[in-house]
Amino acid sequence: MSTLTERKNAAISRGVGMTTQIYADRAENAEIWDKDGNRYIDFAAGIAVVNTGHRHPRVIEAVKKQLDRFTHTCHQVVPYENYVELAERLNTIVPGDFAKKTIFVTTGAEAVENAVKIARAATGRQAVIAFTGGFHGRTFMGMALTGKVVPYKVGFGAMPADVFHAPFPIELHGTTVEQSLAVLKKLFAADVDPKRVAAIIVEPVQGEGGFYPVPAPLMKALRQICDEHGMLLIADEVQTGFARTGKLFAMEHYGIAADLVTMAKGLGGGFPIAAVTGRAEIMDAPGPGGLGGTYAGNPLGVAAAHAVLDVIADENLCDRAEQLGGRLKQRLAAIREQAPEIVDIRGPGFMNAVEFNDVTTSLPSADFANRVRLAALERGLILLTCGVHGNVIRFLAPITIQDEVFAEALDILEASILAARTAA
Repeated sequence: MSTLTERKNAAISRGVGMTTQIYADRAENAEIWDKDGNRYIDFAAGIAVVNTGHRHPRVIEAVKKQLDRFTHTCHQVVPYENYVELAERLNTIVPGDFAKKTIFVTTGAEAVENAVKIARAATGRQAVIAFTGGFHGRTFMGMALTGKVVPYKVGFGAMPADVFHAPFPIELHGTTVEQSLAVLKKLFAADVDPKRVAAIIVEPVQGEGGFYPVPAPLMKALRQICDEHGMLLIADEVQTGFARTGKLFAMEHYGIAADLVTMAKGLGGGFPIAAVTGRAEIMDAPGPGGLGGTYAGNPLGVAAAHAVLDVIADENLCDRAEQLGGRLKQRLAAIREQAPEIVDIRGPGFMNAVEFNDVTTSLPSADFANRVRLAALERGLILLTCGVHGNVIRFLAPITIQDEVFAEALDILEASILAARTAA
């Protein structure tokens, strides 16, 4: 009989990349067991989806109750109350001291697409500015906004027009806030009239780009630029949302409100749901029928989201994220002398990363990061790499991870970094 990997290769497009060859059989909180019975500690969480852990009992119970009532009507045809109630909750908790409205969709990329549609409808403008290293999805507008060519744009032809990129400031790689703003100013002088720009979109902490937080001076400047020129500020909180950074939303760290916020991943706790929340008058710009989708705001995803918000509040997961992130960064700092490849340890809350350089060349080392990932996998710890240079390991364990499992994972991480040095 063919192995699962052979069957996968024969049946599924190679365009669907896979980080591991682990085939999940069951999962609980921060642990996964594969088809062969091997146990793994999950420091990926489905890429920041199960912040509340795999199969949190309250999330599962909420979905089971909804299953017994109905699974789909299409809200645009036969609406339902829990959709309305979840919109009311997001309108209350999303940062911003102003009236808000919400729409629900299914994926983070879909949320970004709709945020751009809304921004264009509200402003009557077309252009959108994003940042190098940013990731906003694999749809065509998502690809256009994403500031990384390989692998996201290769072979897919022309991208949508009127999308521009400014350099994201990363002082470790020689780009300052002042330089980013200077390029933005040149962009307005040479490429696009600021009065034609509908929105600037930014991840408060870049996800795929390497877990670099937006420096506070840049976020303040973006808000000022948007206000000056009548642009909208879109915060892409798809990966940063729902307690991951130690706040319910990462924008809370800045004391600055975006005009539109996109969210997905952690909102559903493992069930597909995404949303756009923003200023009420902006959200009302598209006409009836201009927004929506067949599965948008599916009742099961909505039920899960309500439970996720309850769990975050009742289990104090924002505080928990700060505690876990602090312990992780402290452990990494403690082994830095033994591992000079570590050039940076960063990230708010429990959205953390470690970056590696080659000790001989001082250049980013994707090879070392991958050796750490593979060494950890051999020891039963699932890690993800990221970054424009591929030299960053990002940590996205469920915030509900048990203390003893977390301590075990930290031991494996340290051993894996040291093993990668030995292999080098």
